[in-house]
Amino acid sequence: MSCIRRVAACVLWLVLAETVISAQTAQAPAENYSGMYSFLQDGEFVQISVEEEGRVTGFISRFGDLESDRGAFLDQFFKEGKLDGKKLTFDTQIVHGISYAFKGSFERGQGKNPGDEGYYVLKGTLTQFNTDSNKKTSSRSREVAFKSFPQDMDTGQQKRD
Repeated sequence: MSCIRRVAACVLWLVLAETVISAQTAQAPAENYSGMYSFLQDGEFVQISVEEEGRVTGFISRFGDLESDRGAFLDQFFKEGKLDGKKLTFDTQIVHGISYAFKGSFERGQGKNPGDEGYYVLKGTLTQFNTDSNKKTSSRSREVAFKSFPQDMDTGQQKRD
């Protein structure tokens, strides 16, 4: 009988040790910052997709502000983007003489649950570069805060008629 108790005690000890080791090595899941965020004007947005190893792809969808494109939607894709922890940087391609560079970080916003509007806020410095027809470039920087758009968290379930 004592042999059975020793084996049971050893098995219990191994299970507890494995549980403790698993708990110590488990890390909190990384935040999912991918999604749509507001941009400078109502109706404009930034689409951010966080990929493996901190690589970020996406684009800015904005209204043109030149005489030739006023009111038209322009998409400016990221040339490069990187996420390091909560810190995000990206540079866009040039479209109609304008490009953007962003440097900032993700913060928790006022949204209460993941998927709520403003659950994340992207805060930082946005620099707009303007290149004229003579290839002269000027820039303007400003502090910005872009709120996350609400997301449908039930995308895995299909609605029934």
